[in-house]
Amino acid sequence: MFQRVFGAVFASAFFVSSVFAAPAPSAEKVGIVTGPKTGTYYAFGKDIAQAATKGGLTVDVKSSEGSIDNIKRINSSENAALGIVQSDVLGFLSRSKSPDSIRMASNLRMIFPFYNEEVHVLARKSIKTFSDLKGKKIAIGEDGSGNMLTSINLFSMMDVEPAEMLKIAPAQGVVSVLKGDLDAVIFVAGKPVRLFKNLEDLTLPENHKYAPMLADVHFLPLDNPKMLEEYKPAEITRNDYNFVSATVPTVAVQAVMVSYDFSDNGSKKRCERLARLGKSLRDELPALREKGHPKWKEVNLDADSGVWKKDECVWPATAVVK
Repeated sequence: MFQRVFGAVFASAFFVSSVFAAPAPSAEKVGIVTGPKTGTYYAFGKDIAQAATKGGLTVDVKSSEGSIDNIKRINSSENAALGIVQSDVLGFLSRSKSPDSIRMASNLRMIFPFYNEEVHVLARKSIKTFSDLKGKKIAIGEDGSGNMLTSINLFSMMDVEPAEMLKIAPAQGVVSVLKGDLDAVIFVAGKPVRLFKNLEDLTLPENHKYAPMLADVHFLPLDNPKMLEEYKPAEITRNDYNFVSATVPTVAVQAVMVSYDFSDNGSKKRCERLARLGKSLRDELPALREKGHPKWKEVNLDADSGVWKKDECVWPATAVVK
């Protein structure tokens, strides 16, 4: 089943002959693909562009559909040297049976780690563990979304095969789980998430008739050692959502800025630009934490990169920048 899902995803995302060709060089700017213009990835891109000007570099911020779209575009002929993606995209690509996807995974490089996004699995209370999702109906997010990517990655990693994976919007998935039409919904975002904060309204006295719906669902614990090989440990607490009775262990993906290693036909000039960008972000990080998007306060540019290989243009930090 997972081979069919991987095949469908990458047939639509990468069915072009130029996917593995090096991007056309630009003499003036470096492109970065991010996410929807209303999202955090795009806001981070704008902050990065502002910081880059301090080092005399122009960064062209491009909106996108998210992680899968970004991976496609940094490997295409489009001038996008950088992308912001979820950290689990590496495992997602590596588990594909497609040689092109595996080759792509081997050539991805991390520029910097950014912030964490927690995995929320809201399920019916009859479901106790992630393994219990086998044979169930699960909402995994819209086609091509980070939610879909993480869902498929976790199911493949844990050898759990649902009866049905519905590619629907998270809000629709949550409502369906509350009504008992679906068994679980998976949503990846930095807590507290407004989608789940809104469920706190069901605990208000005037909504007492809906209280049983909320009482029949809970967040699944995600703490299997296999998951922790690729994901960071995290937790969901009552401080995040008032209907949580006890702390629930979960895992988190990390938003990371990545590049593609075109070592065989790469450009020395491109490498110098990436090194300059890396230095600018390090120099401007205090200002970004103060004036940039609130998530910059969580950023540690030297945090553990896990399974990701670092881009040699940026690391080590002593790279020569003229």
